[in-house]
Amino acid sequence: MNPTQQKSLFIVLAIAIIGYFAANALLADSSLNLGATFSIGTLIGGFIATVISTSNATTQSDNAEVKTKTLYVGNLPYKANESVVRELFSEQGRVFNVRLLKDKNTGKRRGFGFVEMAEADADKAIAALNEKEFQQRTLKVRAAKQKPETSEEAVAS
Repeated sequence: MNPTQQKSLFIVLAIAIIGYFAANALLADSSLNLGATFSIGTLIGGFIATVISTSNATTQSDNAEVKTKTLYVGNLPYKANESVVRELFSEQGRVFNVRLLKDKNTGKRRGFGFVEMAEADADKAIAALNEKEFQQRTLKVRAAKQKPETSEEAVAS
């Protein structure tokens, strides 16, 4: 059972217990027994959990449908980290990923990186942030060049 299913099960049980007490209080004068009251609570909990999971699935599918564009960001201050760069680009639109490159030997930042944004917001970010001064450095922002796909034929040659 994955964590999402465990969370849903926990929510259903919690709502069922709350539903039991609510149904017990509301139906105190009726002749329903403990099992029937708990069943009513479980049905209410199941219905609410279904509504919640459906809305979460819709949100996730909306995220999956958003087209993204990767931007190259050069001349970054060496002290800038991913969260600062994310915050800067978030002012222009939706940011999905920030990767700042480091030197393999020293572990120090190399002064450039990549920001993955919603395609609709990427051009706006380029226009707003290219040649903008950021932490005493003039940023260079443009659409990133795509890595050429290596085919098996090229590798075999």
